[in-house]
Amino acid sequence: MDVLPIFILIGVFVLTLVIGIPIAFCLGISATAALFVSVDFIPVVSTIAQRMAASLNSFPLLAIPFFILAGQLMNQGGIAKRLVDFAKGLFGMLPGGLAYVNVVGAMLFGAVSGSAVAAASAVGGFMSPQMEAEGYDKNFSAAVNSTAATTGLLIPPSNVLIVYSLASGGVSIAALFLAGYLPGILVGLSLMVVAGYWSFRANYPTSDRLPFREVLWRFVDSLPSLFMLVVVIGGIVAGIFTATEAAAIAVIYALALAFTYREVGVMDIPDILLDTVQTTAIVMLLIATSIALSWVLSFENIPQLLTEGILGLTESKILILLLMNIILLVVGTFMDMTPAVLIFTPLFLPIATNLGLDPVHFGIVLVLNLCVGLCTPPVGTVLFVGAAVGDTTISRMIRPMVPLWGAMVVSLLLITYAPWLSLWLPGVFGF
Repeated sequence: MDVLPIFILIGVFVLTLVIGIPIAFCLGISATAALFVSVDFIPVVSTIAQRMAASLNSFPLLAIPFFILAGQLMNQGGIAKRLVDFAKGLFGMLPGGLAYVNVVGAMLFGAVSGSAVAAASAVGGFMSPQMEAEGYDKNFSAAVNSTAATTGLLIPPSNVLIVYSLASGGVSIAALFLAGYLPGILVGLSLMVVAGYWSFRANYPTSDRLPFREVLWRFVDSLPSLFMLVVVIGGIVAGIFTATEAAAIAVIYALALAFTYREVGVMDIPDILLDTVQTTAIVMLLIATSIALSWVLSFENIPQLLTEGILGLTESKILILLLMNIILLVVGTFMDMTPAVLIFTPLFLPIATNLGLDPVHFGIVLVLNLCVGLCTPPVGTVLFVGAAVGDTTISRMIRPMVPLWGAMVVSLLLITYAPWLSLWLPGVFGF
């Protein structure tokens, strides 16, 4: 079988990436170059264009701009502050309590917004000054914020899980959303353990214990924000509406909440819509070029080659899963999550199914691998946001980040080799 397209694809992609071309264009250029081996110039150009256009003609993809808009409204609508206040009432009195608050706040806000960047920005922007004022090292605070923000990509609603559903050929979005809960909580708890131990060793201060009535009031104040999860996920699981319809309902709910809290006014809406359009355009271009590249990979039989090659190395399921995890961890350090999901799902999903893995379980493993990459140099998007809102640099964050990365990798291995962590909840609801 001809391996020349593989070398051309990888070579062109690496070259364009190194010279600083945006990754969406790197994907499109490398796909076009690889297809030249088998097809003439004019059919290549028209085929790539058709694949890019057809890839966006998808009703489930419509959920992404809606969830992005809902996240923007939540980011500016005072929701993060109320969720953090509630978390502080629960954990602030513990040793290293503000580190726990940062993790729990990021998990809650990341879950309702579906965006790791939004969680790092909103929760980090609120928590970092507080932690520094109470004596916490700001590099540690930024490290906790950056890693915790990624849990929102596992705890639904999550745009990335919708993208995986598309790339996998139609794995149930409801099943994926349910499957993300236990892994997301496990990652959050592992980060809390490490952050708590680090805080105990550094003798960071604790906050005063709040009266039960105050904690209850904070819970009531945050309840409308938390109820959005019930509305969105409950509606999807119950079959009341699709993920796309749920995303539209999330926008209406977030807008009503933002107006109720009086954190967003009518004059703020144009800027929020503009930010949403800009983010959506970037995401959709990435999706279009990534799916075009995935089609080229399939056309050149590259997934079959990769499957035969990896399965030919060893028959050990444990070693093959470990190898895939290592590859995905490396990929996540230099590639954005959306194109990575769209490219590596068709490459690795056939291997996973050959090994007997459920596609829902593999999707959670894939996303968690790439979550680690989001907070890992050199191209960790959330890492850059965490450093910016924490008023520090990435190099200074590395030392406190190392044990937090370790906690995420341990969680990844547990989730990889214990499928029930991902599949138990979907099974309970009949998915």
